Amino acid sequence: MRSSRSAVRRAVLFVVALALVAAAWELYKAVGPEGGGKVLGWTILPRTSRNAMPHTWDMVGRLFDPESRSSERPIWRVVLAGAWFSFRLAVLGFAVGSLVGVGLATIMARFSVVRRGLVPYLVASQTVPLIALAPIVVSWSGRVHPFGWDLPRWVPVALLGAFLAFFPVSVGTLRGLTSTSATSIELMRSYAASWTQTLIRVRFPAAVPQMVPAFRLGASAAVVGVVVAEISVGLRGGIGRLIIEYGRQATSDPEKVYTAVFGAALLGLLMAGLVGSTDSLLMRNRARPQEAT
Repeated sequence: MRSSRSAVRRAVLFVVALALVAAAWELYKAVGPEGGGKVLGWTILPRTSRNAMPHTWDMVGRLFDPESRSSERPIWRVVLAGAWFSFRLAVLGFAVGSLVGVGLATIMARFSVVRRGLVPYLVASQTVPLIALAPIVVSWSGRVHPFGWDLPRWVPVALLGAFLAFFPVSVGTLRGLTSTSATSIELMRSYAASWTQTLIRVRFPAAVPQMVPAFRLGASAAVVGVVVAEISVGLRGGIGRLIIEYGRQATSDPEKVYTAVFGAALLGLLMAGLVGSTDSLLMRNRARPQEAT
């Protein structure tokens, strides 16, 4: 009963949040400067013209119109198909990034010398601009042939999602593995348990509260990585490609651009829902941090 009420409350709060965002959008469009404005000499106020800020009902209504004059398919079906394509790549990237992140965290928790030497490089890896890295990685699809297999173009895109996902997962998992109470570790040692047994029976269960938020960040990062990679290389089929194509029509059909943005937002919500379901499964018999206090 409590979980059902919590789910309903979250759903209501989500709808209310969307309504508040739409209301704030329309309020600024009504009172804001059409050509933008300056504050203290800086041009920071966005424009409220139709090309820059269409009405929310026009953007939503555009979802049900045909994609183009030569096509009868409603645009929501095209956007949904693109979001589904990118979602699969994001899930693959998130899975690979999570495996790499958990593996690295386990090694760093086992060997302190590896932790001291590897953490700076992990941090430095996240400073590489993805938009510059994407074309290089995608070019591997025509040059790298593992085991005689031609590498499809979507594989490097998923790997770029994994590249952004592994960092928060590895850091969060490492924090959880190293935060196990000394009493629990000493108890396992008194039972003559090996390090692997202690890892499985004590460290990983104790690390779950830190790992779940890390997985949430990793899922969001995987979505960002996949969409940015699709935009950088122009991979067809995904939501990133739709953003490029619809962006070219921003002058004549600005509402169409935002339909692709809605698809990207839906993609992020799907990934958040996936991780949230895992969170509910792992934490169903555990006290939440706020409940424990």
